[in-house]
Amino acid sequence: MAHTFPELVIGGVLLAPFVTYLLVTLVIIIVLRPLLLVVGFAKVFSRPSIAELSLGVTILGLLMLLF
Repeated sequence: MAHTFPELVIGGVLLAPFVTYLLVTLVIIIVLRPLLLVVGFAKVFSRPSIAELSLGVTILGLLMLLF
């Protein structure tokens, strides 16, 4: 059973589904950022920027697996 991936069309240009997943991941990270600041996410890690990048990669991977 083949899985068809929805393509994003902007101005007649077809973009790969990865671009859509990347944009959704960016929106999720932007929404989560204030929450992570309140919770103290940066204080738990010695390199908070790398931890945030890892969180973004994890969210991207989960989106790609689920959809």
